[in-house]
Amino acid sequence: MPGIGFLGALVIAVIFIATNVIKVLREYQRGVIFTLGRVGKKASGPGLILLIPLVQEMRKVDMRTLVHDVPTQDVISQDNVSVKVNAVIYYRVVDAVRAIVQVENFMAATSQLAQTTLRSVLGKHDLDEMLQERDKLNKDIQEILDTQTEAWGIKVSNVEIKHVDVDQSMIRAIARQAEAERERRSKIIIAEGEQQAAAKLSEAASILATTPGAMELRYLNSLQDIAGDRTNTIVFPFSMADVSKALRGDNF
Repeated sequence: MPGIGFLGALVIAVIFIATNVIKVLREYQRGVIFTLGRVGKKASGPGLILLIPLVQEMRKVDMRTLVHDVPTQDVISQDNVSVKVNAVIYYRVVDAVRAIVQVENFMAATSQLAQTTLRSVLGKHDLDEMLQERDKLNKDIQEILDTQTEAWGIKVSNVEIKHVDVDQSMIRAIARQAEAERERRSKIIIAEGEQQAAAKLSEAASILATTPGAMELRYLNSLQDIAGDRTNTIVFPFSMADVSKALRGDNF
């Protein structure tokens, strides 16, 4: 019986050592070791870590890139349009010691900061900018987050706005605006075409006015075009000068 008690104590001691003394960190993990409450300047790992029982304590930190889905936020744009926006952020821990010591929960802190920054940045822009300039907005949000989280040992590498949901009534208004814009461009193109045609006609009239025989050649070309058409009606063009002579009874 005494041998069984000793064996049991030995098993308990081995289990205690295995769980509290010997630690193994994977390649993407680092360990922040506290010795009597004080932390070293650098994190330990990866590999085998030996701790002093009751003296040292270790916190594991994942150094891989983390992906966080920012919940949908209600945003009022600069032109007073209510939209719902959500995004995704990519970040990683670059300093495990600061990530543990400087903030209570760096994941929760980064999430809350991302939500407030998303509302703050998008609220300074119009709806058209949210829909058309996402790359610029993504970069602005990423830079602000990266500056704020640097003190926590966090590096925000990328921010992507996923959805900008607009109310149905606003979607219809945007559609009407786009239709009006297309109609405006169409009218401008037609007006520019008329302007160019008028300029060319004025140029052609100036050239014909300087050459008396050119008008007669144009008459003959017109007759040739009419003769090529399948019609019984022939329209012969006369100049205004010839019409005036005919009305006065003069000979052509």
